[in-house]
Amino acid sequence: MVIALLGTGIYTTIILGFPQIKYLKHGLKVTRGDYDNPNEPGDLNHFQALTTALSATVGIGNIAGVATAIYYGGPGALFWMWITAFFGSALKFAECTLAVEYRDFDSKGMTAGGPMYTIEKGLGIKWRWLAIIFACFAVICSFATGNAIQSFTLSDQIYSEVSQVVGAEHWLTIKHQLTDWYSVSIQQIINGILIAGISGLVIIGGIKRIGNVTSYLAPFMAAIYFTAAMLIVFANITEIPSSFAKIFSMAFNPPAAVGGVAGGTLLVIMNTMLWGVKRGLYSNEAGQGSAAIAHSAAKTNFPVREGAVAMLGPYIDTIIICTLTGLVILCTGAWKHTEFYVSISASSIEEYNSAITLGSFRGTDLINGSLLTSFAFKNGLSWLFNYGDKIITLSVLLFATSTVISWSFYGDRATEYLFGEKAIYWYRLIYILFVFIGANAGIETVWAFGDAALGFMTFPNLIAIILLSNKLKDLSNEYFEKY
Repeated sequence: MVIALLGTGIYTTIILGFPQIKYLKHGLKVTRGDYDNPNEPGDLNHFQALTTALSATVGIGNIAGVATAIYYGGPGALFWMWITAFFGSALKFAECTLAVEYRDFDSKGMTAGGPMYTIEKGLGIKWRWLAIIFACFAVICSFATGNAIQSFTLSDQIYSEVSQVVGAEHWLTIKHQLTDWYSVSIQQIINGILIAGISGLVIIGGIKRIGNVTSYLAPFMAAIYFTAAMLIVFANITEIPSSFAKIFSMAFNPPAAVGGVAGGTLLVIMNTMLWGVKRGLYSNEAGQGSAAIAHSAAKTNFPVREGAVAMLGPYIDTIIICTLTGLVILCTGAWKHTEFYVSISASSIEEYNSAITLGSFRGTDLINGSLLTSFAFKNGLSWLFNYGDKIITLSVLLFATSTVISWSFYGDRATEYLFGEKAIYWYRLIYILFVFIGANAGIETVWAFGDAALGFMTFPNLIAIILLSNKLKDLSNEYFEKY
């Protein structure tokens, strides 16, 4: 997966002549509305298409995903997230340009686009089997990556907040052991019902309602998170140089490690790289093909124009928002609560194993996921007020809800491609049910399921990008020569 994504990203970058640099200024102008034409075919303007795609990508990956990458892979994982984003922006340009070029319109005049249409119409009917594979895994991935993972993290965050108020033994929060490996509380069930209900109100309305909601929600949630993170960065400005030093040094020259990541420097670097790329991919979804479905709904006659808008996604999502999350975790010292820190600090494998088993190291609790980011924000904003962690609760609420809403459209389009328009209603009902299921699921199962489905839907999309690379060159050259 790492080789396929980075390899295709590098190949696309070279063959198109670094579009993520050349077309950056143009992409900003298009997003600003300089080229909007309401009479052109499509359902959303350029800004709405970008915010719909960003609402799906700016989510738990920016809060819990970055924390998880640092928890297991250390500060150096951030460097590999940047690499994924840089080459991923070329993939976004490619997949979204092709999605608009080969999109279709259904009987109601609504856009129907994405890698499944790109594969069938771009490569020919003999490749329809590959398009079907993509669409099948897009539906599965919508239930996991864009749905269950989001609702689980949101439910977990709400449960944590309620537990702080009423305690873990309250009738709302006490966990009932249903099997040897699964327990659930009344609070989590209530969370699932509420999240599913709110999401359902938007999802049933289709892409135009989704676009209207995300065009307001995405900028609002990004502004809150960005402002809070920047306050922490400025308050700890003297720690920023050393934080960047950790990121670069631990990406290529990590300290000696024991325990779970023992076995030599190369294995430690590979572990760091793997976590960075995995969470980087999950964060910006470059090469996965999902964002191409949202961008195919843009009002435009020029595919390259929307491709230039799409490539801004990884810059905003990973280069800016994920980096801010990482810097907050590093500059506040929250990263010392991670398994990676234990692995480079423990004096022996026995001490390492003991720390992992007990969940604490030399009197310091180990914290993972969104709770690690909450801890960092609470410490980082303690000079201003004592409720910095509540910003993460609000961000998780906004990020997760927006991702669930946007991802429903991806599965919606894949369902229509596979089964026709009549199946959309049933897909939406099942999708809302999975919101409830995710809110009550286990984190390891949900993340593993999501990563697997994400991988299986990525490969058909990458194959299409490679085989249609000459078409991409022709589209780009013609657009910038003529217009």
